[in-house]
Amino acid sequence: MTQASIQALTPYMIVRDAPAAIDFYKRAFGAEEMMRLTDPTGRVGHAELMIGGAPIMLADEHVEFGAVGPASLGGSPVKLHLTVADADAVAARAVEAGATLLRPVQDQFHGNRSGMIADPFGHNWFISQETEQLSPEEVQRRYAQVFQGQEG
Repeated sequence: MTQASIQALTPYMIVRDAPAAIDFYKRAFGAEEMMRLTDPTGRVGHAELMIGGAPIMLADEHVEFGAVGPASLGGSPVKLHLTVADADAVAARAVEAGATLLRPVQDQFHGNRSGMIADPFGHNWFISQETEQLSPEEVQRRYAQVFQGQEG
């Protein structure tokens, strides 16, 4: 997916029913399918998608190889962060495509408008758009304000 001279970090998601997941990501996030490898039973052994220029890889669960998804594990501690031009519209489209809204999209202290959805395959996604360009010091100042009066 990337040239050997470029270092990249690409999420590799394991799901139950990868064909349905690929369809969901196309409808919810406008994903473009780059490739898909299927075995004779129809299970997806590997697929590559692009979401807004960012690659993701995914495959069906293959328990025999230790590849299990959040549905089999009872959830995942990993969250995916998708930066978009219009967080409200993308979150609404994801919910319409079958996602569950976990946190409504709203303005955040860190200068983003964001919310969180759970896709039907057990992965949680932050949907975010930048609304302000803030220095790390300003974000820290605002973060400290969030906790004022909460100590003790």
